[in-house]
Amino acid sequence: MDRTVTEIGSGLNGKRPKLMALLRDKSVTTMIIEHRDRLMRFGLEYVESAFMASGRGLIVADPSETTDDLVRDMIDVMVSFCARLCGRRSARNKAKKALEALPS
Repeated sequence: MDRTVTEIGSGLNGKRPKLMALLRDKSVTTMIIEHRDRLMRFGLEYVESAFMASGRGLIVADPSETTDDLVRDMIDVMVSFCARLCGRRSARNKAKKALEALPS
């Protein structure tokens, strides 16, 4: 049975219910993704290896992405820093709102 699953989410976000369901579903024998970095920014090699070990496959439909290791590493580092900064800003805003909600 073929099916198409789409999910809008960051390649950095680990809270992607549709992706997690696909990874758990043993009936999924092959996963085809459009771009490597849209599935996940880091650790795709581990998922691919786990898929292969269980007799399943992962295919990247558009392999025209940057293949230079140094460029890819720099992009990954920049994405990680940006995500971390956004996370800090979010945490700082939540803490500020919590402090404002406290009675004086």
